[in-house]
Amino acid sequence: MMRKQVGVVLICAALATSACGAGGSGEAGGTSNKEKPKSKEGKTVVTLSLRNPDPFFQVIEKKFEEKYPDIDLQIQSLKQAGEKWEPGDFEKYVKTTNTALLSGKGPDIVELSDLPVDKYVKGKLLANLNDMFEQDKTLKKDDIHLNILNGLKKKDGGLYTLPSSFYLRTYIGDGDSIKKANVQIDDAKWTWNQFEAAAKKIREKEGEGGKAKRPVFADDPGVILQEIIMDRYGELVDPATMKAKFDSTSFTDLLKSIKKTFDEKIMTSEIGEGETALFYSEAFLKPRELIEKPYEYFSNPKLLQKPHEEGSKGGIRIIPTDEFGVTANSPVKAEAWTFLAFLYSKDVQSLQDLKGFSLLKEVNDKKLDEIQKQVKAGTFKLPTGKPVKSIPDEQFNRYKEFIQKAGSYSAYDMKVLSIIGEEAGAYFSGQKPAEEVAKLIQNKATTYLNE
Repeated sequence: MMRKQVGVVLICAALATSACGAGGSGEAGGTSNKEKPKSKEGKTVVTLSLRNPDPFFQVIEKKFEEKYPDIDLQIQSLKQAGEKWEPGDFEKYVKTTNTALLSGKGPDIVELSDLPVDKYVKGKLLANLNDMFEQDKTLKKDDIHLNILNGLKKKDGGLYTLPSSFYLRTYIGDGDSIKKANVQIDDAKWTWNQFEAAAKKIREKEGEGGKAKRPVFADDPGVILQEIIMDRYGELVDPATMKAKFDSTSFTDLLKSIKKTFDEKIMTSEIGEGETALFYSEAFLKPRELIEKPYEYFSNPKLLQKPHEEGSKGGIRIIPTDEFGVTANSPVKAEAWTFLAFLYSKDVQSLQDLKGFSLLKEVNDKKLDEIQKQVKAGTFKLPTGKPVKSIPDEQFNRYKEFIQKAGSYSAYDMKVLSIIGEEAGAYFSGQKPAEEVAKLIQNKATTYLNE
């Protein structure tokens, strides 16, 4: 079975708060009315910048303006509906957004997906949303997955972006093979070294009697490298100083260790039809996929947290979706916040077209409870049409626990990841030594980070 790839890369940012006074109706921030832009009808204008025109947000716009008739939400996007993205369009989008934010004339609310947020952090171009969130009287905090928002907070306690929903990334293991090898896994605490030791033991058991040993993973080495970098990004790029450390021994050692696993066939780029690896790293885009993806691979799948570096706390990794920030110079911070708070209302979080997991606990629980009933009734089927006849109740409890405990997040810059991907291939293919590739990555990343 070929592993499905999910190219979802979203980032979070932090910066020092800009001063703003308290507003009414449970909101915070804002300026005097005379400074607020008005429409011809006298409504307060709030601009929302999206990279792509999105019918989902057009629905939200309508609902929002019905509830707040004094606000005119105006959505902007680089492309019009139906227009295709051409080579160079993303760079144009980033440049246009950078220019607008640096000039202080940018949108009030900006979607930050794939943007160089660390640069905005350093330039103090975004507002701290933490006080606005805490002071809002319209939000029922106990109903929200605060673990997700806490995971996005920075070391200073500031909350600078809010996602409309989120994805999860975990490992899926072959439960039967793990049990057969008698391997005890405490995935809440395991490190990369412990994972490697466990995987080695499982492979050895699989290979008894002259049988072929299954690979630990079936993926491209560059993908595995980038995924590890996502978790360790803060070690290799200091967000405060914008200094890269890709010419360090730790990075070249990482390159070499990954290549070694492929040279020794412990990992492989391809796998035969009908065969599976022992583990898969998957992004789950909605509650239903917590059941669909694991059971596509194994009859007895085991959902596991990703391993972490020695000394780090680990945790279940989240990927924020449609992450939004309020620009520091916005004259309508209070109204901008009103819109962000509206994203966490049941009216929005219950919409069928919500991209990921809901930020409301009851919405996710309800969806999992419905699937559990379908499984017991024998009506739940995988996308392939294959029915799932039995799933223990404790599995559904574990799914809910995963959502409730998720919150591990490391912000990274998509451009830096692209540089790594472009250059690392020369090492994995044997064209250049690790040290030369690391130096190239260091030079290109440093040039970009200093722009």
